[in-house]
Amino acid sequence: LATMPPLLCVIANAGRHGILVKSALVVERLAETTVVALDKTGTLTSGTPRLTSVEALRPELFDVSRLLELAAAAEQFSEHPLGRAIVGEARRRGVAIPTAEDFRAVPGRGVRAPVGRDFVEVCSPDSFRGVLPSDVTQRLAAGATAAVVVVNGTAAGVLALTDQIRSDAADSVAALTELMSLPPVLLTGDNAGAAELVASGAGIVDVRAGLLPEQKLAAVRELQNAGQRVLLVGDGVNDAPAMAASCASMAMGAGSDLALQSADAVTVRDELHTIPALIGLARQARRVVTANIAVAGSFIGVLVLW
Repeated sequence: LATMPPLLCVIANAGRHGILVKSALVVERLAETTVVALDKTGTLTSGTPRLTSVEALRPELFDVSRLLELAAAAEQFSEHPLGRAIVGEARRRGVAIPTAEDFRAVPGRGVRAPVGRDFVEVCSPDSFRGVLPSDVTQRLAAGATAAVVVVNGTAAGVLALTDQIRSDAADSVAALTELMSLPPVLLTGDNAGAAELVASGAGIVDVRAGLLPEQKLAAVRELQNAGQRVLLVGDGVNDAPAMAASCASMAMGAGSDLALQSADAVTVRDELHTIPALIGLARQARRVVTANIAVAGSFIGVLVLW
């Protein structure tokens, strides 16, 4: 009676504000967190990137239209926001998207699939072992998210995508900084330029970019080995291993199915400002539980002595 009613009240209150908390134990874990680790795409940003440019590196073999056709074919079954943006832009331009067979998504690296006679990969620049032109490198440093289209092992082109930071990102980060013992940390698989651009807009100083899923997991374990209790907030397949290892985890409502299943709590309305609100509720519930136990213990002690 001293512990469960406050915790259940938090679950009910959170539900009214668009947050699904999966158990009372999650409320206790949220109250214990000391630092929040945030993903970038779909968490700090809106998760609806736009394809802004398509650059053919081998125009004599693959022009812009053919390049977009192959990239969209490889990405058509992807759950990643960047993949959806590529497919959406191809359809907007009226590009016929051929059927891809044996589709495979490699977390943190990209997708690959045979498209007709060609084997197509759409991957991050970090996972591509070739050398990109200097102007592409400069674009990455300027803050665009780039995807390399590799056809039969050769870089055929580069796609540049941009995503908008959420309108409530800065306020949410400021609220989390006040609540926690450490300011929020940004953990992203995107390049450093894009990560720094979003982090500066949100007010985050600790930025760790270019991380593969296992490196995100290692970053969470590093923080927890240092005595911190980590709340990881993400939305993609790449975040699932780190979510499972963190003290508590939270997924954005528009995230991948795996992230939604792995997370302890889900923001159904896909709003970032619900994170500090939920932590505040959890801490308030912990204070009420502590007070209830103290009062109950005092009454029991008096009755025993009496």
